[in-house]
Amino acid sequence: MNIKTNVLGLMMEHRFNYFLFLLLILCTGKEMSQTKWESQIVYYGPEGKLVYVADSLGNKIPDFSYAGYRNGNVPIPIIPVIDTVAPVPGDNTTNIQNAINRIKNKNLDSKGFRGALLMKAGCYRVSGTIYLNGTGIVLRGEGEDSDTLKNTVIFATGDSITQPVVLVAGGGNSGSNTSAWSGASTSNVNITSDTVYVGDRTFQIADASPFSVGDNIIIVQPKTMAWLRAVNFGGVPNDTGTTSYWANSDLTIKYNRFITAINGNTITIDAPVFYSLIKSLSQSYIYKTNRSGILTNIGIENLRVDINNPYNQSPAINGDERNHAQDAIWLGKIEDAWVKHCTTLHFVQSGFKTSIATRVTIDSCTALDPISIITGERRYNFNTYIASQLILFRSCYARYARHACVSNGTSTVSGIVFYNCTSDESENSSEGHRLWSQGLLYDNYKDINTNVSSNSYVLGLYNRGNYGSGHGWAAVNSVAWNCNTGLSNIIIQQPPTAQNYAIGCIGGNVTGTKPPAPFSCPNGYIEGTNTTGLSPASLYIAQLNERLGGTTKIETGNNMSFPVDFKLFQNYPNPFNPSTNISFEVSTGSYVILKVYDIMGHNVSTIVNGYKNKGKYTVNFDASKLASGVYFYLLRAGNFTQTRKMILMK
Repeated sequence: MNIKTNVLGLMMEHRFNYFLFLLLILCTGKEMSQTKWESQIVYYGPEGKLVYVADSLGNKIPDFSYAGYRNGNVPIPIIPVIDTVAPVPGDNTTNIQNAINRIKNKNLDSKGFRGALLMKAGCYRVSGTIYLNGTGIVLRGEGEDSDTLKNTVIFATGDSITQPVVLVAGGGNSGSNTSAWSGASTSNVNITSDTVYVGDRTFQIADASPFSVGDNIIIVQPKTMAWLRAVNFGGVPNDTGTTSYWANSDLTIKYNRFITAINGNTITIDAPVFYSLIKSLSQSYIYKTNRSGILTNIGIENLRVDINNPYNQSPAINGDERNHAQDAIWLGKIEDAWVKHCTTLHFVQSGFKTSIATRVTIDSCTALDPISIITGERRYNFNTYIASQLILFRSCYARYARHACVSNGTSTVSGIVFYNCTSDESENSSEGHRLWSQGLLYDNYKDINTNVSSNSYVLGLYNRGNYGSGHGWAAVNSVAWNCNTGLSNIIIQQPPTAQNYAIGCIGGNVTGTKPPAPFSCPNGYIEGTNTTGLSPASLYIAQLNERLGGTTKIETGNNMSFPVDFKLFQNYPNPFNPSTNISFEVSTGSYVILKVYDIMGHNVSTIVNGYKNKGKYTVNFDASKLASGVYFYLLRAGNFTQTRKMILMK
């Protein structure tokens, strides 16, 4: 067994490691002092609103706050349980599927839900694929930890041939750029605006009469030779002309949107575009889709997917992929959905994967220890694939990834937010991976305990040149905001017709220069490197707060974000023996987790794990079976996270 892996196993428990720095501050009782500063291109104006400065091409940082379930406009709902399932001996594929099908036969309520299926704690051995394929269904477990007496564990026993995916949510997990949102119910109508700039939500079309407010439209920029020349055929070295990889790849840009207003032939859509649509390079158009096969209002909560690991191999080395499913959880042909408080382990490619998916939130999830060789489309722990748009990854944790937080879906991927996510023991970089992904935001992203060499990088918004089959410009109009990669490098380069940004990032080198960049291209916009105190500390939270009219009260500091009206109080008595009371206050109904950790980072108790209505709560913590020492208790409620110290003295 790898010694380093042993030490990490003793030091960390799931996502706890990215709170360690905060805990050390709390231990000393000191606040971090730092001078606040603002970016020159995104800052608060005199009226307290964010100001965005465009460059000479009209490129500016867009509003990323539309990512997530229902564009972030409402919290993820708590859906009541209407049926339960318990594990049975042997294979549980049919057992779970029959329970899902029972709920599929229920009627939708006025809010578009049928109800939640509660999977009771236990081990569910599963050899096939489970299909959560009904609108309005939530699959809920009783916990995501490994103890099957208290938690819900789906133990996948198949392999990548017989069980390529363990759990599929939505109308289907497969698709291509050409098949995404197909089935137009109206003819194509041209966009007549000369340019629809990145960040715009309003533009003109030739004839608005076929459309109505509320229509689901697809905005399309076809690939043309003029556009290919403008982007230098993707920047792939020695690969230009009609026979190039980019010339023969499907590089249609699409945006899945809803019409929110019509004024003459001017329409307004629900979320911005993430690349400037220039009519002289390509005639863009819109059409109304019939939404064939798209399912909505689907949730997965509080469970664990552990893929068969018969060889007990170390995930840090090239692993034998036999008897391992390719993907743990895949959301495909889906809108307005979520996954929260789920853990996946020992997959070959992805722990969490999306395709033909819009407005999805993956919240407080963990993707651990893939088993595979360390090359070629493997270990993409959090993976946005074909036609993934407006996806929010919030407070997620990856371990032993190649590309922990990645866009692997080409030109139909856009509006992806990785907020407060952490990669631990990464083998390569989180990045836009290939073929013109747009609008990626890495906000307070952290990379720790990296396995890459000192001259390599762990976060990249850049040109990948002839990597792969010719990935070229892999990310455009994308942002690294207040990220921290320790001594590891961040690569930021400027694509033709677009821009990439790194603002307030901590890293060894934050640059677009070769080396450490793999290909020579211009530097992107880089500002405030290795300078703490960036305001706002979170771009995503600031944008969401502003768009919702300040109703989500947020304070920012120390690279974390806290709603000011949630509270965690000091325990009483403290020091204590053998029990103490812990109080917390919930300002609005929320899913609450309260855990206790020892000084080594082990989770020694989960005191609260469930939904709480508005109010103040006091719970008793009994430490009679624990040794004397310092302990920490951590409260998480929505975006709020806070930790306090207590002392057990026997």
